[in-house]
Amino acid sequence: MKVLIADDSKVMRQIVLRTMRQAGFGHHDFVEAVDGADALDKVAAESPDLVLSDWNMPNKTGIELLRALRGTGDATPFGFVTSEGSEEMRGEARSAGAMFLIAKPFTSDDFESALSGMLG
Repeated sequence: MKVLIADDSKVMRQIVLRTMRQAGFGHHDFVEAVDGADALDKVAAESPDLVLSDWNMPNKTGIELLRALRGTGDATPFGFVTSEGSEEMRGEARSAGAMFLIAKPFTSDDFESALSGMLG
């Protein structure tokens, strides 16, 4: 399986990748995107099985990315990994089609529970 990690912070992409490995998902292929626009291009080019996206990014925010994907009929499983996790954001994420929102700081357990049954 292929996982796209979209975050404008290289350090945060590395932390997400490391946490995914700690959660037992390190055997998957990972693709990185530097912002929402890059992620939109990479979803088209790479056909990932899962998108993990930050919320606040330049060029296209995570929620704009999700809405753009859903607007084209793309149903790739999508989750947010972001610094904010208010109920309002969680509701907006769900209504736009996100499967989950993991708020920073996060642990490998957060990824295990969010992704169990989705990634082997």
